[in-house]
Amino acid sequence: MTTTLVVDGANVVGSRPDGWWKDRAGAARRLHERLLVGDTPQDEVVLVLEGAAKGGVRAGRDAHVRTVHAKGAGDDMIVAEARAAAERGSRVTVVTADRMLQARVQGVGALAVGPSWLLDLIE
Repeated sequence: MTTTLVVDGANVVGSRPDGWWKDRAGAARRLHERLLVGDTPQDEVVLVLEGAAKGGVRAGRDAHVRTVHAKGAGDDMIVAEARAAAERGSRVTVVTADRMLQARVQGVGALAVGPSWLLDLIE
């Protein structure tokens, strides 16, 4: 069985008050770089970006990290990615602190964890 990690980029970046709001694209790029070199146990990492953060990382695959640009609400894209991975038979973990989003992804069979879980792995 494969494993997939879906990352709510905006939520993870926003979990630390490090000035990310001054450079959303740069914050997304730094998160992407940490995901590339970080020690995550999943086979695939899906980074979902929205708004200005999309300017920091091109959509597409880099090694085991696939970046997706949300066309509308990032939450809807995160749920869609989690659902698609679960339907392929993957064990899915979604990183977000958003309780409403956590409930939605749990409804499609994903495990939901908070940003600190991921940041502890990649920092």
